Amino acid sequence: MDAIAVIITGGCQCGAVRYRADTVLDSAHICHCRMCQKAVGNLFAALIGIPRDAFCWTRGAPSLFQSSDPVLRGFCGDCGTPLLYDYTASKHLNVTIGSLDNPAAFPPQVQFGKEARMPWFDDICRLPDEGTTEE
Repeated sequence: MDAIAVIITGGCQCGAVRYRADTVLDSAHICHCRMCQKAVGNLFAALIGIPRDAFCWTRGAPSLFQSSDPVLRGFCGDCGTPLLYDYTASKHLNVTIGSLDNPAAFPPQVQFGKEARMPWFDDICRLPDEGTTEE
C-alpha cells in the first residue's frame, strides 16, 4: 500500500468527535462481511487506511467496542456514527469513508467479504432514484 500525503478531516454527525490525518493509504475499500454489516448497520463498511502516526483526534474521542479479539470499532457515543475500524496488530487503522468531510475524494479500490455481499447488490444502480434536497 502506498502512502498519499493529503490532509483529511472528518467526524461524527453531531460534531462531538472529530479527527485529522496528514497521510492516507491507497487502500479505500468496502467490506461486505457480516461483522462490518452489523457494525455500521448497513450493507457494507466503506473504509480507508491511515498510518497510526498520521492520525489524531481533534475533538472528543470515540467510544470503543471490541468486535473480536484483534479488532476495536470506534463510534460517537452521543450520536452513534461509526468512525473507526482498528485491527490492533496493524501499523494502520481505518476510518469510515462516510465520516470524512470529503468522502467523494476516496472511491473504493477493492471489495472484501464477498461471501456476505447481498445477492441483489449489483442491481441497486437500476433502482429509481430521488434526491433528498429537492422540493
